Amino acid sequence: MEMRQLFAVELEKAMMQNENIVLLNADLAKPNGFGSFSEKFPQRAINVGIAEQNMASIAAGMSSYGFIPFICTFTPFATRRICDQIAISICYSKQNVKIIGTDPGISAEYNGGTHMSFEDIGVLRSIPNMVIFEPVDNNQLKCILPQIIDYKGPVYIRMFRKVTPDIFGEDEKFNLFNAKTIKDGTDVSIFCSGIMVSETLKANKILEEKGINAEIINIHTIKPIDEESIINSVHKTGAVVTVENHNIIGGLRSAVAEVLSENCPAPLRSIGIRDSFGQVGKMPYLKETYNMDAQNIVQAVLSVLKSKP
Repeated sequence: MEMRQLFAVELEKAMMQNENIVLLNADLAKPNGFGSFSEKFPQRAINVGIAEQNMASIAAGMSSYGFIPFICTFTPFATRRICDQIAISICYSKQNVKIIGTDPGISAEYNGGTHMSFEDIGVLRSIPNMVIFEPVDNNQLKCILPQIIDYKGPVYIRMFRKVTPDIFGEDEKFNLFNAKTIKDGTDVSIFCSGIMVSETLKANKILEEKGINAEIINIHTIKPIDEESIINSVHKTGAVVTVENHNIIGGLRSAVAEVLSENCPAPLRSIGIRDSFGQVGKMPYLKETYNMDAQNIVQAVLSVLKSKP
């Protein structure tokens, strides 16, 4: 099942159980998996048209009356286009609004550079009161969505739309605010997020053949980041690689580097977008173009290991 389909199924269940949950979209309900919601919830599924700033402001107002609004659109329109409304109407006012941004980073594919949000985490990470969550697969999203609904405050969900490989089992448990260790290791800590987790696991097979024992940790919530998990892992391994579908400026790499600099300095290498805009292409081509495939991760690990004290 595509991630957008799974999200729609789980949100529909939640809306059946909680009449305070509402869904607002900016003329993109069908592409994001919510095409039938206006029929099922005619009073609680609202299309505001192509007016994303207005959508965020309406959601903030509804939240002030006790509703739990979810707003959904493509990632660049859910973040940089409505940054001021998020900062003032939602976060400054401490409103309980959940923001869904779909097709993050290179997953925008043929929509090209205008729709490739390489900076959305960096934009929102600098705003107080914001929680930033990026699910790896359907099982993780299904487990954490109820926690997001119960959490009183703004949450940004950076959601891949299409089918993702299952990284976790159906019975796996997650905490919104705790990182998830996928594999214990002693040589290097690899912190990865979103669609790059599966690429990291491909790289790990190559690393194992080279006799390198990597610790792989999924950072699914980038703000607030799980500092304790990072510190404990780096004290053990002494070397770090971050892997993300985002600009390395302002995203996972920056968040991890901040923890390292204040608590446990260690050599760091990073996989991600290097301060550039997007372009048209399929994901395999884009991963190769931006040096984000498994072989690039392997090279980053080999490089950082040479820098270990």
